Amino acid sequence: MSKRDRTEEALDQLSALHGIDDPFLLADELKKFLADRSNLVVARAARFIRENHVPQLIPELVASFERLMKDAPRLDKRCAGVTEIVMSLYEKDYREPDVYLKGIEHVQMEASFGPPVDTAAALRGISAQGLLRTGYPHALKKAVQLLIDDWAPARIGAVRALAANGGDAGTLVLRHKALVGDKDGEVTAECFAGLLAAEREQAVDFVAAFAQDGGDAAETALLALGESGLPTAIDFLRSMWPRAGHSPIRKTLLLALAVSRNEDAVNFLMALLDDAPLSAAAEIINALAIHKNSERVRRSVSEAVDRRRERELLEAYRREFAQ
Repeated sequence: MSKRDRTEEALDQLSALHGIDDPFLLADELKKFLADRSNLVVARAARFIRENHVPQLIPELVASFERLMKDAPRLDKRCAGVTEIVMSLYEKDYREPDVYLKGIEHVQMEASFGPPVDTAAALRGISAQGLLRTGYPHALKKAVQLLIDDWAPARIGAVRALAANGGDAGTLVLRHKALVGDKDGEVTAECFAGLLAAEREQAVDFVAAFAQDGGDAAETALLALGESGLPTAIDFLRSMWPRAGHSPIRKTLLLALAVSRNEDAVNFLMALLDDAPLSAAAEIINALAIHKNSERVRRSVSEAVDRRRERELLEAYRREFAQ
């Protein structure tokens, strides 16, 4: 049997474990997969443990991590195994620093269709999140250093670590990072989301300033405010509508209100449908389409479209709310 066939068979066997109700039998079965030669099998086993809340296998996860890290470029292509293991340890609130310290320092350049790719970037990011939960005295310094990592997944992980477990020092660093900016917009988006999650209403004015200044981060800030669902953030977004006019941010503003899933924000959008200019009304329908499974929203949008009797809006409704 080829290596590929053996790996596929092991993955199929792993999938079949969903039918096992006995947690002790399940744990015994999973131990074998964590010791498998294939890093893909180890990765799937670690993910299974994380997603199915199997608590008994922390030592086996650590042992599997150590085994793969002895020769990661050969034993763990794409860092598939160790990344899933560290994610599982983090989710299970594992608080010993050694694994995270190794993960946060690991670099693994591998060939790609273009330039070589560092496949350990995501591992460094999740390791930063785990390390900040431990009692390691220099954890904060390690996470901050990662903010200037060459690879965006590592920087994103550092941002999440500082937001979730960095305390006041962490949020101050994130404010500075947002002000300085990042070449990858996703990193800035994580800064905004992390600040709004950590500081709540105290961060709204800070993020709102980016939305108002019309810079590169304006749309990212609008979406972060909407996704936060904070009442003060929704109030700010509604106050932006009269000034949105025909500006490029109008569509993003409408989407930010819709993704908030805040009842006041959704009601505000539905009320706009009666009087908004035709192009804006079509964008409102597009934004509200994320709620198309809500009978109340569907009915309200349909009634507004019927009242306006404009072919373009009827077509937009049929296109966005079709089931």
